[in-house]
Amino acid sequence: MNVDIEWLKNADAINFAATSAQGHRVVMDSAQTLGAKPMELILMGLGGCASYDVVSILQKSRQAIEDVRCHVEAQRAEAIPAVFTDIHLHFVVTGRNIKPAQVQKAIELSAEKYCSASRMLVAGGVNITHDFEIVELA
Repeated sequence: MNVDIEWLKNADAINFAATSAQGHRVVMDSAQTLGAKPMELILMGLGGCASYDVVSILQKSRQAIEDVRCHVEAQRAEAIPAVFTDIHLHFVVTGRNIKPAQVQKAIELSAEKYCSASRMLVAGGVNITHDFEIVELA
């Protein structure tokens, strides 16, 4: 896996473009006028990784899911480096006859086994918590 980072040399802010080996491009911006901050991208990666796992596990357990959303909130240390200290992921699972135990199991499997981003952050000392709600469709 590799990415390339290019300085965009904007006079108003320090901006970079990251390009994946497949050509996908993400703009990073300290002033947030052109893109997300690098630390926000870490949260996006964590939320995406965990959400991918939760959807995959729920589909394999034959849950009738229609939508899965993840809201990620984080706190950072006051001192530099301002690393994440606590991160909370709140999942909203929408569907029909969704079993809470299956959602809980999917989240736990993601957190404890499958989500590389989560495991890496936890190993670095970040406290990661999770909860969920189910929205039942009629």
